[in-house]
Amino acid sequence: MIKKVRGMVDKVGFPQVILSCFFILIFMVGIGYGLSPLGMLGDCVARWGMFSVLALAMVPAIQCGVGPNFGISMGVVCGLLGSVIAIDLRIAEIEALVSISPMLAKLVAILFAMGLGALFAIPIGWVFAQLLNRVKGSEMMVTTYIGFAILAFMSIIWTVLPVQNGELVFAASGTGIRTTVSLGNSIGGALSGILSFSINDLVVPTGMLLFCALMCFIVYLFLSSKSGVALSAAGANPQFAQASGIKVDKMRTTGIILSTIIGAVGIIVYSQESGLMQFYSAPQMMGFNSAAAVLLGGATIRRAKIRNVVFGTLLFQGIMAIGVAVANQLMPSTSLSEIIRMILCNGIILYALAQSQGGGKKRG
Repeated sequence: MIKKVRGMVDKVGFPQVILSCFFILIFMVGIGYGLSPLGMLGDCVARWGMFSVLALAMVPAIQCGVGPNFGISMGVVCGLLGSVIAIDLRIAEIEALVSISPMLAKLVAILFAMGLGALFAIPIGWVFAQLLNRVKGSEMMVTTYIGFAILAFMSIIWTVLPVQNGELVFAASGTGIRTTVSLGNSIGGALSGILSFSINDLVVPTGMLLFCALMCFIVYLFLSSKSGVALSAAGANPQFAQASGIKVDKMRTTGIILSTIIGAVGIIVYSQESGLMQFYSAPQMMGFNSAAAVLLGGATIRRAKIRNVVFGTLLFQGIMAIGVAVANQLMPSTSLSEIIRMILCNGIILYALAQSQGGGKKRG
């Protein structure tokens, strides 16, 4: 019996078992403080759907040998820019021109934003990949630097971008984009509202979950294809792949472009669920949170699979959602819950990176 338990622990991973137990513990504590079990479960499901596509962006980058793409901010910026154009053009208001429902109009708007974001992400991802192909071995440091640099650069662009829609533009200056933009009249709930239903306090955003499942399936199909196998081989053993006729740099470029595209789509999925789109320095931690989720799911800095995304995102965001809710019950009317949220978030990220680095060394 003990051997079976050890075998299961080894298969799942000791860190994942410990954090799963911690998740269950704070869930039970939440129930003890009167929090609705279905409400907490609904928060976990919603946050899983919000972050899963962003976390999925880590998979092609890790598989091609680049490691966790902390430069996912480049994809995030592309998604934000595509959304800004869609909102400024008032795509969601086409219901007034053609006989379609408001929900369908929002769906058209969000698909338009995703398409634009993906188009922007292709050349930007290609340029990003050329840089990473020249700094092999230092990708994690370079992607972190580039991620912060692109956000700083775009902070300047957001302030001078010539938008006309009153929902975007700064009311005081009359130019540039607000720090936070409400999406209620544009793409807010465009996916989450499709086929959604509720069971008491549990709200299931069916459309968003189906879209996330579709994205995971598409990435799975690609990784199972001939090109996907070549990409994984280039990441696992570049020298052997090169000797086998695989163009390693080309595969790395493909992985980075895919990661950038998925990041662009991911930020739009995240924003439509939250109902808000945040600019300037707000997306700084997206790359770290996404990497931590995948690593907590059992991935390493060299190998990642779809199941690592699914399990890791649910575990990471579940702990965050319930942990903050429990902190609010323990310390009402204080700002300590926000401090605890930051401690939990950064602590989990540090723990995940420490575990992955250790795993990476063992496999090196």
